[in-house]
Amino acid sequence: MLESYFAAHGWTHERQDDEVVAQVKGSWTEYELRALWREEDSVLQFLAFPDIRVTDERRVAIYEAIGLVNEQLWVGHFELWSSSGILLYRHAAMVDSTDGGTLSLAAAELLIESAIDECERFYPVFQFVMWGGKSPKDALAAALTETQGEA
Repeated sequence: MLESYFAAHGWTHERQDDEVVAQVKGSWTEYELRALWREEDSVLQFLAFPDIRVTDERRVAIYEAIGLVNEQLWVGHFELWSSSGILLYRHAAMVDSTDGGTLSLAAAELLIESAIDECERFYPVFQFVMWGGKSPKDALAAALTETQGEA
């Protein structure tokens, strides 16, 4: 289902075994989207990478920003991979294996769009902290104020 959705939007994508990877152009950056199927748990894990690699010097501030951002989310969360410094958004969906283990188009759309929306919404927070010299609290306040002001 995810491949059909990616193709319908004209997004470059590729499947390898239980993983589908797509590239999507957002307002702020290009996102890599990854869907990984874990059959033994009937879970589809969905990852969105907003092309932010955190330097060692900014990790403490970014961890604080991630905590503040995650308080704003109802589903999914941002995290930082400690080994590589890569920032990502992660969400998962339980898929009923008794129903053939397929994800409906509506569920696929919700999973993909919510990941992109949250990355777009909070990308400025991480930018402000990484390169703008703002504290995590100030970065969040600035990003949310700018978002609310858009028409």
